[in-house]
Amino acid sequence: MLFDTHAHFDDEQFDKDRDEVLKNLKSYGVTNITNIGSSIETSKSSITLAEKYDFIYAAVGVHPSETGNLTEADMEVLKALAANPKVRAVGEIGLDYHYPDDVAPQIQKKWFVRQLELAQELDMPVVIHDRDSKGECLEILKEHHISKGVVHCFSGSAQTAKEILKLGMMISFTGVITFKNARRAVEACAAVPLDRLMIETDCPYMSPEPHRGERNFSGYVEFVARKMAEIKGVSYEELCDITNKNAKRFYGIE
Repeated sequence: MLFDTHAHFDDEQFDKDRDEVLKNLKSYGVTNITNIGSSIETSKSSITLAEKYDFIYAAVGVHPSETGNLTEADMEVLKALAANPKVRAVGEIGLDYHYPDDVAPQIQKKWFVRQLELAQELDMPVVIHDRDSKGECLEILKEHHISKGVVHCFSGSAQTAKEILKLGMMISFTGVITFKNARRAVEACAAVPLDRLMIETDCPYMSPEPHRGERNFSGYVEFVARKMAEIKGVSYEELCDITNKNAKRFYGIE
């Protein structure tokens, strides 16, 4: 009953064994995955995966680091892609100020807002990426009255988590909460009510302990769930059931 709410199985790291890995996931207890777009091309490849595997769904969107050459015509492409019944969200979108020589902040913000507007037009939830930009990202979410969304790979403070929750949004955690130096993420997780939590791998990145440094995959979401259950003081089985229901509600899956 594990739902990996944020994965990138179209990444080239899976090119040699993608089908084998995906076909074996049920043996790890993984029942659903959302494969997340980060560009026009990966949005298309996410849909291709979702159409091939009945347990995979897709999100379409352009990651902030990929917004440098976006055009309004690309927004029309995303809108058309979002019409596919396996597409359940717009994302991942947001702001990323980690690298100084990345896409200029004003360009990132322009296309973040434009994709938020697209999601509102389509009445779809958004998947938010907010590395090193939480203050600005949160302000934009507030300005545009975004409530149907999730902040993925959350690594902020408990106070920031509470501000996101006030908007009505969900919060998702990766294997970061298993790291020994992840005190802030653990405190944030503790502050989020169970009905607002989701779990993810962000594979092939962000592998949890004891697999840190390896290629990540959805089978490792178990380690995220076990740590989250420990933090929340519930059984592993209950945590899996709750986060599975949360993810299905968020993505509109029966």
